[in-house]
Amino acid sequence: MPQVETIASKSSLAGPSANFSADIKSGFLVFLIAMPLCLGIAKASGYPPIAGIFTAIIGGMVVPWISNSELTIKGPAAGLIVIVLGCVEGFGFTGGKDLVADRSAYQMALAVGVIAGLVQIALALFRSGILSEFFPTAAVHGMLASIGVMIATKQFHAMIGDPTKEKDPLRVIETIPNALQNMKPEIATIGFICLGIMILWAMLPKSVGLLKKIPAQLIVVVTGILLAIWLKVPTASLVSVPSDIRQGIAFPNFSGAFSLEHGHLQNAITYVVMFSLIGTLESLLSAKAVDLLDPYRRKTDYNRDLLGIGIANTIASFVGGLPMISEIVRSKANIDNGARTRFANMFHAFFLLVFVALLPQLITMIPNAALAAMLVFTGYRLASPHEFIHMYRVGTEQLTIFVATIIGVLATDLLVGVGIGIVVKAAFHVWNGAPVGSLFTPSIEITEPDTTTTLIRVKNSAVFSTWIPLRRKLLAVQSDRSVVLDLSDTRLVDHTVMEKLHELEADFEQKHRKLVIRGLESHRGVSKHPFAAQKRTAG
Repeated sequence: MPQVETIASKSSLAGPSANFSADIKSGFLVFLIAMPLCLGIAKASGYPPIAGIFTAIIGGMVVPWISNSELTIKGPAAGLIVIVLGCVEGFGFTGGKDLVADRSAYQMALAVGVIAGLVQIALALFRSGILSEFFPTAAVHGMLASIGVMIATKQFHAMIGDPTKEKDPLRVIETIPNALQNMKPEIATIGFICLGIMILWAMLPKSVGLLKKIPAQLIVVVTGILLAIWLKVPTASLVSVPSDIRQGIAFPNFSGAFSLEHGHLQNAITYVVMFSLIGTLESLLSAKAVDLLDPYRRKTDYNRDLLGIGIANTIASFVGGLPMISEIVRSKANIDNGARTRFANMFHAFFLLVFVALLPQLITMIPNAALAAMLVFTGYRLASPHEFIHMYRVGTEQLTIFVATIIGVLATDLLVGVGIGIVVKAAFHVWNGAPVGSLFTPSIEITEPDTTTTLIRVKNSAVFSTWIPLRRKLLAVQSDRSVVLDLSDTRLVDHTVMEKLHELEADFEQKHRKLVIRGLESHRGVSKHPFAAQKRTAG
């Protein structure tokens, strides 16, 4: 059994038998949430629905033995739908019009997934877990919100029975009114009722007790099945999985994916980068978020976690699975359900394996509209008005970067859109007085004023693009010394650095170390938010 690693005292965790009981209970409850989501995410990604189950099973069975991330759930995620779908479409996916072409595109996408998994292994071995520290917060949130818009709008078409073949996100949005005119009444009825359940469950107060603990996804699946029976929905509108799980296994087509014909090589290289970069970034950010929620204050080794995900992704793609990440929604449910160790992830995978092996006929009764409704709601949550309000409260500059990233992604693609957000942020820094050179090279002085203190002084600016070297200097100080970070000579400290310094203060406190941040008395925040960018006032 993997050893639980924790900064908290050993007594803060119960004995093995109590942990086993808590983990198996949480694993079962997370399984109830994960099963329909895995099916829906795979189908929305252009993969067979069973592919999502394969991914969650392999993620739960493999990663816990490699990663020390105790409470994260590994599996397919809505945030990767846009990327995976773009990959299969680049290989000729037709959305069901030509089943032979769709199968070929799927197997070529599996080859991309294998190579991307190997890239993630290499990133982990080169200790690239630090990658999550580079990207500016507003651009990352903008990327996730734009993914949410694309998921919600695309799946809305499927939810009402008029799936769109449009690839351009703006065209998908533009065609929604026409889709409403062409919707299939029985499919739309199921879709809107299931979407209403998701919304209602999210609005239920915690005071309702037991009702709130029933996963909304389970209610949606049961309701969807009953409605499909009542409305006599045709088999073509229900989920399709093989009666024998072994029949769902598929193998990658490397020669087709990396062929010079039909632009396949260019598509393969593009999506190897997208799978490995975006998947790694999302996974690292999710793992970091779960660490903040861990009641036992344990810290993930992000390089180990990335290594586990890379190995699991490689295996999953070899047998027909989707790419996986550390999934934040299921991980949060894992924590809320009382999980203690990484074995909850393994138990959730075990229940998925048993269910799909013994009861596949139940899965084939689920209407596709019910799965689409879940994804519409998931997309909305990623791009909810609260995200815009939060960015506005941090500062109008952050809101501008956030919106610029969303527009950039919707008008171009994910990587270009994030690049646009980064450029807009850098332009704001120059406008706010940061020397151009300080965006690339930090000016850091380190002195030791006494035998117990290390003073680190930053000049010119402290911004997202130079955060990694600054962080490295802060962490390199000997553990028996206090660290003082002096920012009085900076013209600008941006929002990303302010937020990450707050996280680092908490990390130091956990390790019973002292990090003192001083010198911001002569600065003024661009808003009242505690993590707002700080500009030095005149004089």
